[in-house]
Amino acid sequence: MIVEEITTTSQDETIALAERFAKRLNQGDCVALTGQLGSGKTVFVRGLARGLGVADDRIVCSPTFVLVRQYEGKIRLYHVDLYRLNDAAAEIEHLGLEEMLDDGIVVIEWADKADDALPKPYWQIEIIPTDLTTRKFIVKRIE
Repeated sequence: MIVEEITTTSQDETIALAERFAKRLNQGDCVALTGQLGSGKTVFVRGLARGLGVADDRIVCSPTFVLVRQYEGKIRLYHVDLYRLNDAAAEIEHLGLEEMLDDGIVVIEWADKADDALPKPYWQIEIIPTDLTTRKFIVKRIE
């Protein structure tokens, strides 16, 4: 079920969208981001961090080589990247997702690699580039 479909036309609009979306989130929520390379997943996470009160959202960068980054705000934000995992569905259980969810909010880039291994319920946000700067966001709640 599509909850929302939103279009942004710049990185600033994407950050503002994510900042507003962060106000919906509570400790224990999981946000699964999907989209091709360069679609704006990390930019969206930067906006989430801003919306959750992370003092300096410029520290937000892709955790591709470390798998998980942690940002302190009003609620702790765990930023997970499954891009480099060979079998993300099998390996995700070793990341400690349940512990992260007990302690904060988890946002996962390349979440489509996890198949059905994500803890439900979660928010699924598909990011579709439609041109160089325009992005379409399809937001779903997966129960």
